[in-house]
Amino acid sequence: MTDFTLLRKMMVDTQVRPSDVTKFPIIEAMLSVPREDFVPASRRATAYVGENIDLGGGRVVLEPRTFAKMLDALSIDLDHLVLDLGCNFGYSAAVLSRLAEAVVAVEPDHAMAREAEQALAQVGADNVAVIEGPLAEGAPKHGPYDAVVVQGAVEHLPDTITNQIKEGGRVACLFQERTLGVVRIGWKVDGHMNWRYAFNAGAPVLQGFERRQAFAL
Repeated sequence: MTDFTLLRKMMVDTQVRPSDVTKFPIIEAMLSVPREDFVPASRRATAYVGENIDLGGGRVVLEPRTFAKMLDALSIDLDHLVLDLGCNFGYSAAVLSRLAEAVVAVEPDHAMAREAEQALAQVGADNVAVIEGPLAEGAPKHGPYDAVVVQGAVEHLPDTITNQIKEGGRVACLFQERTLGVVRIGWKVDGHMNWRYAFNAGAPVLQGFERRQAFAL
């Protein structure tokens, strides 16, 4: 029988801590959330591998290193409201629920959204609201947000999302730039986003976040 508790500890000790993620709340959250309960049954055995978990249709559960480093850079506090874009089956929202006051998790796939609600309830993440809808629209009626996490790559982050970030708030975003994936952290200052490089990573580009095409006759 698979010892998922041991695998979870190994994930943190071999993938998270060596990536310079040492903040206790993040470590504790990733040790406590059963990642295997937030993936399809057929993928439970590979829930703790050091790579993205392919869910099909261009959707993935981000590898532990990438997600942990995003959280580390965002410095989420217990009084923060967080927008989680593309929560899949709810793993990211479950981890965030242990770091923030409340989480609004947006998921466009009906089946995933319903399963996320059930899985989150089972782990007691009662401060998470799962919203079904297009990722690029976010959840404006619940904002503005102190922090935003995007669970996949983007070529372009639309104003519909940046407009939902509080002044002084931030977003962690994996930009696909040609063949390179670059995670940047954006801070909202005087109504404008200011970006800085964080680290390199990779993931498929999410629907609705493709690069805007220039109009040509």
